[in-house]
Amino acid sequence: MRQINSVLIFVLGLGLMLFSIQNTDIVAIHVMQGIEFRAPLAIELLVAMGAGAMMAWVFSVWSRLQSLVANRQTIKQRDTQIKQLEKDLEQYKLQLENQPLQLPASPPSGDQEDDTTDPAAQSA
Repeated sequence: MRQINSVLIFVLGLGLMLFSIQNTDIVAIHVMQGIEFRAPLAIELLVAMGAGAMMAWVFSVWSRLQSLVANRQTIKQRDTQIKQLEKDLEQYKLQLENQPLQLPASPPSGDQEDDTTDPAAQSA
């Protein structure tokens, strides 16, 4: 995706550069009352494109900083939660180690036969 963005930016920049080079007439830019700049249109277009690219970069950095701050708060909360869960896990491990071993009850042995289930024993 990054490569596609780079190619797209390059193509757009090249197109705008070729457009501005074709327009070399001297024009006036009125900044404020009484302040006027005269320069070739190509230079003015390149300066305007550069200023626009710089503003886009500044806003991009600003939004990344905001998301970084938001993510840092989330990470801090998750770190405290992880520490608490690790503490709980250690406590549970200690409880299991200190708990006496309990074996399950053994099933009745097969040596003794139940008289009620054997039909031959009932008839005798």
